[in-house]
Amino acid sequence: MRMRKTLAVLLGAALAITLTACGNGGGSATPSGGGANGGKTIYVLGPTPDHGWTAQAGAYAQKKVDEINQAGQYKAQFIASSSGEAQNDVVQTIIANGDAAGVMFHALDDSAKSGQEALIAAGIPFISFDRIIMGPDQSAILNYSGDNWEVGSGVAYWLQQHGMKPGDTLVTLIGDNGTVSSRRQEGFEGFLEGSRQYSDKVTGQTYTTSQTWTADQVSALTADYKVVCNWSADTATQYFEQSLPDIITKAKANGGNLYVFSMDDEMTFGLLNLLQGNTLSDADKATLESMNLYISAVGGMQELYNVMEDKDTTLSPIADKYFDDMMSMYFSPQMVDTAIDYMVQYLNKDNWTFKTGDSAYEPTFVVDRSNASQNQGFTGH
Repeated sequence: MRMRKTLAVLLGAALAITLTACGNGGGSATPSGGGANGGKTIYVLGPTPDHGWTAQAGAYAQKKVDEINQAGQYKAQFIASSSGEAQNDVVQTIIANGDAAGVMFHALDDSAKSGQEALIAAGIPFISFDRIIMGPDQSAILNYSGDNWEVGSGVAYWLQQHGMKPGDTLVTLIGDNGTVSSRRQEGFEGFLEGSRQYSDKVTGQTYTTSQTWTADQVSALTADYKVVCNWSADTATQYFEQSLPDIITKAKANGGNLYVFSMDDEMTFGLLNLLQGNTLSDADKATLESMNLYISAVGGMQELYNVMEDKDTTLSPIADKYFDDMMSMYFSPQMVDTAIDYMVQYLNKDNWTFKTGDSAYEPTFVVDRSNASQNQGFTGH
């Protein structure tokens, strides 16, 4: 999901020139509000909107920025970068401009930590969004994200409802090494061990594990088959190409049940793409078809909903053939709107009740074949 570092350097340099030349991002009205330092521009930093969740978050952020400029109280600018290092360069330019009311900071990776530290040193208020970086999070006016612990708990609940028990075979497709993935893993394991619950926004019900697992049982479940895919369908496909024959053999020996904890829709498509192709042997495909296979996802791409609803003429038949069921925890990129709204609320001192370092979370819920048609997804590809 990340572009090459060379592009990041070029983009950072280009943004430094652009910000100096364009000032406040093109808003025409004179703002009536102002930040703690007298600044009148809200900067929204985010990843380069290349595809998937990132692209949609960027599109929503730009639309929200346009609305702020239209309202006229503040000026606003959305600045996309292709690496955390490039975001750090942008922060230095924002500080030099001296016009920042606040920053809504959607970090690409943990290397953006120094950018957040620079905002802290400059006294510029910022909201940390989606990827929460430890350390600077204690000085953010708010840390806002989807509830990633709840995401993990929801996946564990759903897989357990479909028969997952100690000794079964699990594949874990990890997004990256940041807090998003680690919290999803913590939620998953905590639910099985009984230390966490899953609260479903749609049903209004709170669920606990139907069987409390020991820490050793959870460790055994998650030990063998896991890979960091960097949110990439292609990386997931490559992993399954290499490992699926061995995974199938183990799952078949353990009772014929196979479960996949995928932390993103993109990576779930990685397995679908492999099953669509010709690199997996016919024998392995036949064995996989005979087994019980349940696969999860996180996000809410409409393309995945289309697979669930049998609307994808290519991949729906493949999912029906090999997956006994599938799901995706709802995790909409439109939550970036709420994060930006919180910045405006803070600047306006509009019933602001959060304390520095506080966190707030967007709710999540299970979307599977039973309710996919009732939810509007985002365009991922």
